[in-house]
Amino acid sequence: MAGDDTATLSHLETGAPGPATTCPALALLWSRDERERVGEVTLLDPRERAGFDPQTRAFTLGRESASGRVCSFLRQRPGENLETGALRSPLLSRRQLRITPVGDELELENLGRGVLRVNGQEITRGRARVGDVVELRRRVLLLCTRRPRRLPARELDASLLDFPFGHADAYGLVGESPVLWALRERVQFLARRSLHVLLIGPSGSGKELVANAIHTLSARGDATLVSRNAATIPESLVDAELFGNASGYPNPGMRERAGLIGEAHGSSLFLDEIGELPQAMQSHLLRVMDMGEYQRLGETRRRVADVRVIAATNRAAAELKHDLLARFPLRLAIEGLATRREDIPLIARHLLREIRRRDPSALARFEHDATGAPPPLSPALVSRLLTSSHEHNVRGVHALLWRALTESEGRYLELPKHADEPPQTARAEATAHEREPAPPAETAAVSRAEVARALAACGGSEERAWRALGLSSRLQLQQLLRLHQLR
Repeated sequence: MAGDDTATLSHLETGAPGPATTCPALALLWSRDERERVGEVTLLDPRERAGFDPQTRAFTLGRESASGRVCSFLRQRPGENLETGALRSPLLSRRQLRITPVGDELELENLGRGVLRVNGQEITRGRARVGDVVELRRRVLLLCTRRPRRLPARELDASLLDFPFGHADAYGLVGESPVLWALRERVQFLARRSLHVLLIGPSGSGKELVANAIHTLSARGDATLVSRNAATIPESLVDAELFGNASGYPNPGMRERAGLIGEAHGSSLFLDEIGELPQAMQSHLLRVMDMGEYQRLGETRRRVADVRVIAATNRAAAELKHDLLARFPLRLAIEGLATRREDIPLIARHLLREIRRRDPSALARFEHDATGAPPPLSPALVSRLLTSSHEHNVRGVHALLWRALTESEGRYLELPKHADEPPQTARAEATAHEREPAPPAETAAVSRAEVARALAACGGSEERAWRALGLSSRLQLQQLLRLHQLR
């Protein structure tokens, strides 16, 4: 039973950067010679001055030199920008690339030796937009993006803040993007409340990691988190699984069971995929969420449990039974990888470390440096990870890495043969996610109820739902989900 705390997530000042506080930036996705710098950014802001020529209003990106007249990179953390200097790859020219911001685009001109590519297409001079991938001489991959000039200072618990740059925090959350830092702040906010929490996000977006972080950071964190995937509970056994049973019930010799609610007394109960419970079964949770009251099967006496429910679903919130949804005053939407693509190389590196820890022989045939770092990814594989549709988010990255591990034979993990979907199509979809255009007028006219009904009728499948609604693309459905706060 959660306490009487009446705070809601809507009261949280997230500090999300607006257009006036952001500037064009290039995020380092891959470096053949400086792998430890992946995740750093260079801000294309005249006020930063590094690499900026006030005469031409252009920036110069290149190798570090005594003159220091090239763009400097930095590591952004809440409230601080730690300068790390210019790129140092010996095969980059001292003046490799001229960059001129033009509205929402970057005009690029190759000044140095070697090939310049944008989204895999070789150019000498051209323009790049937010979401485009820029490759310099097969030495460096960069993502065109926008970044706040400084991330808001956040009063975060040390476990959410004190960890090596680019690595996982204490809860397994990986990323240095503004989106991920805002998520960490919201996790802490929710952890300090005592109300029930609903996590809403696509499959593979990290809902279980977030649930564990919320519990561990809470006042209940010393107790073990009790977890269960609600989709695996047979409909006929929902009450038995949730509330337990008395000894000898329903059959003689049946042992007494505390049930999930009893096990979670004094702790938190994480119910993953709660949207998969039939709505008739969802109503069985109402009384215990309100007052902590429940009965074990075969008992007549009332029991009371002090339990906080943290639930997760990859369905629209409106698909939950309305009175169950009302019991979740705290809700957190967890975005998929399409909104933080600069974190994908860091996630891939973390997944490879986890593969090594669990299955060392899987990486044994690759060359490693003395530090035991995972094998480097090829630029083609990183580009494909960036341009995938991310339908399965981290699980999709994990699957592609295993295909690369299976097929690669050299020092680098190479792009597997017959990898799914052409990059250009997926890149356009990911770019649209980052730009967040307003829904067209005809799309915005689709009501919240219509969207919820279509999703329900299509079993939660966005691919079927946008067609059923008569929309022109899945992207329009995703815009409507955000517009109506259904994800």
